Amino acid sequence: MTRRPIILSILALALVLFAGAAWFVSRSDAGAETVPPEVAEALVRPWSPVLGREEAPVTIVEFFDPACEACRAFHPIVKDIMAEHGDAVRVVVRYTPFHGKISEVAIRVLEAARMQGVFEPVMDALMREQPRWASHGGMRPDLIMPIAGEAGLDVAAAETQIRAPDIVAVLNRDRSDVEAVGVRQTPTFFVNERPLEPFGEAELRALVAEEVRRAGT
Repeated sequence: MTRRPIILSILALALVLFAGAAWFVSRSDAGAETVPPEVAEALVRPWSPVLGREEAPVTIVEFFDPACEACRAFHPIVKDIMAEHGDAVRVVVRYTPFHGKISEVAIRVLEAARMQGVFEPVMDALMREQPRWASHGGMRPDLIMPIAGEAGLDVAAAETQIRAPDIVAVLNRDRSDVEAVGVRQTPTFFVNERPLEPFGEAELRALVAEEVRRAGT
């Protein structure tokens, strides 16, 4: 065999190997792409509650329903992730009232808590006590305000605040963004505009850790 056929055979083999590697990488990274720009724009809004440092390089966006059992299950996981990574991670909360009226009542109370500077402790209390007020066997929206009060909410002031037009606007805007992003279940997570796919605790922890490494923090 002359040198020319040998060289051509080597080049052909290299091309096959390269194509195979490219296919494998594309398959491996299929879920790693960021969302399209029009969806990314709807993920974080100026009115969205933020947990953690505003300037954190890694942003977890959680589409969250306070009456959702899965959201309750993930609440301590998200807090643990924030504790693990410190100032590198923040969480942006997007309201997703898929459970109807009782979700809206809880969201209004959360927004009143934000006005009063006690958003996080009230959110923690509502998640901890969720089985009391959001049990599928008997919804008790009347318990939401007292639970929030025990966590530091000024209930008398909140009774007026929950009727504020600004809170109605937040609910309506978040509903619109839920539709634009295509959220169908809660919680739904995005990390630095990358969707959590597949869904799971280990996957969320891994995706956040990867973005923290990328940020070099």
